[in-house]
Amino acid sequence: MLRFLTAGESHGPGLVTIVEGLPKGLEFSVESLDHELGRRRLGHGRGGRMKVETDRVEILGGIRHGRTIGAPVAVVVRNAEAEKWSRQMSAAPIDEPVGRVTRPRPGHADLAGMVKYDTEDARDVLERASARETAARTVAGYLAKSLLDTVDIQVRSHVISIGGVSASEHPLTLADLENVDLDPVRCLDPEASATMVELIDRVTEDKDTVGGIFEVLGFGLPIGLGSYVHYDRRLDAALAGALMSIPAVKGVEIGDGYQAAGSLGSDAHDEIVRSDGAVGRSTNRAGGVEGGVSNGEVLRVRGAMKPISTLMRPLQTVDMDTGEDAVAVRERSDVCAVPAAAVVGEQMVAWVVACEVLRKFGGDTIDEVKSAASNYRARVARRLER
Repeated sequence: MLRFLTAGESHGPGLVTIVEGLPKGLEFSVESLDHELGRRRLGHGRGGRMKVETDRVEILGGIRHGRTIGAPVAVVVRNAEAEKWSRQMSAAPIDEPVGRVTRPRPGHADLAGMVKYDTEDARDVLERASARETAARTVAGYLAKSLLDTVDIQVRSHVISIGGVSASEHPLTLADLENVDLDPVRCLDPEASATMVELIDRVTEDKDTVGGIFEVLGFGLPIGLGSYVHYDRRLDAALAGALMSIPAVKGVEIGDGYQAAGSLGSDAHDEIVRSDGAVGRSTNRAGGVEGGVSNGEVLRVRGAMKPISTLMRPLQTVDMDTGEDAVAVRERSDVCAVPAAAVVGEQMVAWVVACEVLRKFGGDTIDEVKSAASNYRARVARRLER
């Protein structure tokens, strides 16, 4: 089935993505991938590195004449500053260690990684634990979204809160999200967006960081993706795992999740009704998933992102060399990366849905997948006609 693997470090030569299981004939455009990578760099509050990175892409395999050939797709995204870091990140042995990091940052993988791998240099940890790795995931997400486009499924994201500032909420259509990237924080509420920008500016002056919540929406999912039969086939479980794998995401909600936990059953579920000659729903509190299976409504998933752990006003730590109290190391970082995390969330949700699409519709070629999906949608429509 569909799977991907990434390799590479934040300041190494580049990040490699290998995607296996794509059917033959899927269109691939370097320009479109560049655009998708550029979306990951968006957002007011991003750090200085976003001004440097250009995410130059090289295709190493699996693509010929603008289409997949059925073989694994391999892509490398080059790190623009790799040459400056060539000694620190050298693959060959060096005479003396360069700039060892011995003061782990609270909230990061530094300390746990140093202990787990018995290293005296947290750079062995932080280079791979860095959110820079999500550039490689964006390659996989781009391919997943390309696959979903062929079966009329679209995945989009937006920011619903930063710090304590929340956007107004109402059901959204695909058209509502068309120009979300034009907003500085990718928020659909202009008034809330302006307040979010002001908050980020204040946090920047305070040399602090701020988190928030993003929402990912999936349009066009048919009934029946996922499974209620086995725990590891549940669509909601796969979505939760995928979003939780994004650096700094500490919570996931599907549909009305936490709100439903405080509701009565009579207020928490989506009644089944007849509408326009077919069976459907009057609400979407479940977020498009019931019993681990897509139910035909808009998929609605949220990720809660904690404030980034690298502060320009560092927190207290311990120097692992001397055992003395110290302040945490300062690596170049963002003040707020919620808008970018939303884009990464979009990629991960698209990946999960694409995996389930191929599991259900299969096929060695994209035409086989499209044909199977079309036939299934027609059968579902007939089943729901009342």
